[in-house]
Amino acid sequence: MRRHPVATLVPVRLRSGLALAAVFAVGVVAFGWPFLTQPGSALDTSHSGDAPLVFVLMLPLLAAVVLAELTAGGMDAKAVAMLGMLSAVGGALRALGPGTAGLEPSFAVIILGGRVFGKGFGFVLGAITLFTGALLTGGVGPWLPFQMVAAGWVGFFAGCLPPGRGRVEIGWLAAYAAVVGLAFGMVMNLWFWPFASYGPETSFVAGDPLAANLHRYLVFYVTTSLPWDLGRAVLSALVLLLAGSALLRALRRASRRAAFDAPVAFE
Repeated sequence: MRRHPVATLVPVRLRSGLALAAVFAVGVVAFGWPFLTQPGSALDTSHSGDAPLVFVLMLPLLAAVVLAELTAGGMDAKAVAMLGMLSAVGGALRALGPGTAGLEPSFAVIILGGRVFGKGFGFVLGAITLFTGALLTGGVGPWLPFQMVAAGWVGFFAGCLPPGRGRVEIGWLAAYAAVVGLAFGMVMNLWFWPFASYGPETSFVAGDPLAANLHRYLVFYVTTSLPWDLGRAVLSALVLLLAGSALLRALRRASRRAAFDAPVAFE
């Protein structure tokens, strides 16, 4: 079986790499800052206060990733069109099942996009897909920028998976989908968990050691969110097991026919 190279539509060059690193830093700080607070700190009752700031910081950085590659010649109109098409497909799939019982088939699109077209493309695709889905479903709220960051990570790390082909590649993708289906929910809970009281065994305590708060969070996650996230993990893995091979061939065929990496010459 022929080995398929990855067509990196959004290569991680220096400028786009710096923008991606900035987005990663914004996401890590946005999710993790409550763990650094001290007793008596003025914690907001939710992320509604800092969510607009995260959103305002993230959108220009995502645009910077794409613009950096447009100006450097690493991305063209065809790549932008592919990004828009896959984002629209992922957003439409999310509209069909907007997280009901954790069932989110759009994750398969994000993972395949990151796998075929590279980690830079995967990050932008994940973030825009969640943004598109939120507009279609009316799911715009303080959670949206956190969803965009987390989905961007899903697409980015899909592009970091080790090489493989045939059943090995599909196995990698299905296993990855199962893991990130759980990890996405585990990360997303952090946007609200530190700000509410669920009882002494499951609530965040400002100033406590990180290990103690992580233990409380794991108890909270297993008793509340895990069954929901299992639906996402199982559905995403099944989609890739059953249709991943055909979808990979279709995306790779589209990338070859579009000749994304062919230089443009005017005579």
